Amino acid sequence: MPTNRTLYTNALILTPEGVVQGSFTVEGNRIHEVRTGEVTSAQDVTEVKLEGRFVLPGFIDAHSHLLMLGQSLQKVQLREAASLEDIQAALRAEREAKPDAPRILGSSWLYSALNGRQPTRQMLDAAVPDVPVYLDANDLHSVWVNTAALEELGVTAETEDPLGGTIARDPDGEPTGLLLETAAQQIVWPALARQATDADRDSWLESVFSHYLACGVTSAVDMAVGDDDLAAFQRALERYDGNLPLRIKGHWFVHNRGNTAENLRQVAHAADLAKRVNTPSLQMVGIKLVLDGVIDSCTAAMKEPYFDGTVGQPIWDREALTPVVAAADAAGLQIAIHAIGDEASDIGLDALEEAFRRNGERDRRHRIEHLETVTVENVKRLARLGVVASMQPVHADPAIQENWRAMLGDDRINRGFPWTEFTDAGATLALSTDAPTAPHYPLPNMYIASTRKSALDPTLPANLPEYALPLEDALQHATRDAAYSCRAEHQAGCIAAGYLADFVVLETNPLNEDPEGLLTNQPALVVADGVVRFRASAPAHATA
Repeated sequence: MPTNRTLYTNALILTPEGVVQGSFTVEGNRIHEVRTGEVTSAQDVTEVKLEGRFVLPGFIDAHSHLLMLGQSLQKVQLREAASLEDIQAALRAEREAKPDAPRILGSSWLYSALNGRQPTRQMLDAAVPDVPVYLDANDLHSVWVNTAALEELGVTAETEDPLGGTIARDPDGEPTGLLLETAAQQIVWPALARQATDADRDSWLESVFSHYLACGVTSAVDMAVGDDDLAAFQRALERYDGNLPLRIKGHWFVHNRGNTAENLRQVAHAADLAKRVNTPSLQMVGIKLVLDGVIDSCTAAMKEPYFDGTVGQPIWDREALTPVVAAADAAGLQIAIHAIGDEASDIGLDALEEAFRRNGERDRRHRIEHLETVTVENVKRLARLGVVASMQPVHADPAIQENWRAMLGDDRINRGFPWTEFTDAGATLALSTDAPTAPHYPLPNMYIASTRKSALDPTLPANLPEYALPLEDALQHATRDAAYSCRAEHQAGCIAAGYLADFVVLETNPLNEDPEGLLTNQPALVVADGVVRFRASAPAHATA
């Protein structure tokens, strides 16, 4: 007799209290019951024998960029290019393979590949001079282009830098081919978006669904939603009859337009979206504010100068930021603040404190993203204010740290990515990937979190191993605490009665093997919303 109840037996289950051996029952899209010890199957359920495999809640990528990730999977991959010559060779190969392509798009190049040189259009012209070339930096905070791309964009010596951005120029004032921060966001990204079709964006999103679910991610928070992103999400909602295979929560991207009234209009629009876009699998929940850039290009806002004496300036200063934060807080929106430099987190926390003072006590769930450099005082202040520390272990991978360290050039590198300082202070730490600025795979992310070693090159020495997290804690930060970070702690991130049936069955037990096993471990079974979304060749034995 058909039944919608499934009993998963003989499992090692990660619960908030620790790992237990037992079974759990799924009915519909919810976990009905979790029991420890051996369980005898009943006649009215389908039994799935997990044979002692490790089960954890579905990973929640609490900071990602979905359409960008889907598109990046189709671009020339440059993260492993170790030199300019490697980058040029990859571009030539792409041009030869696609001679009719109108332009070449690449992603994830590293500043360290240039051995201290600044990227120029001439470097790319030497490889591909005849069609536009657009290369996203690994951190997505700059775009490197060739001469043909500058011409396509209409960027010349007369083009003004946008607020918070830089068009790099040579001594004669001519663009060199590097566009940083809002110059990338407001010049390059819209131009490329106009070249893409809805069908393109739909294919990118479908790629994200399949890639995320295959590696155990069942929910994601998109941290830079714009019109094109939201439209693609809503088209997917129609394709899937209102129930997406991957749950999405979105933060509307708010630009600093240099005008308080215009900035507040963006907040009001986000508040309206939060009311109108609210389904079980798609919700608009807040705003995203980018206060500064990144350390690799010396655009993160720092209290002290970089190695060369330059000082990164904030994209939002306190005067511009505070009314936006206060308005979003009053509207009940979640606020996610990108702050990589120690001065940026200072500005962000100041604005949040002022919003709390103005708007009074209430349940909040605001977040600061990245926190790669932060003062000891602000670690404690963040915890005291109840602000979530949203951080990405993949950004601390030693394989991409050479330039990061060189740009700081002093003892500040000894407190980079201080995850355990936040947990010791009592803050909630949510771990994510920020894909596609880094690989989207959760298990290698957990390897970096628990070892501070490189998932890209495990032979490298650990990066400040004193900040490594116990693996079981890291898994909780990427599931339970990631759910808390997006106000989903009562329905996701936990294997317990009443919670959504989002879980991952791994091939091997990561807590019972060498850490390097995380680099090869794979999901045997992925269930989201009670539906099997991914199954390896023989993950379990089912009987009715």
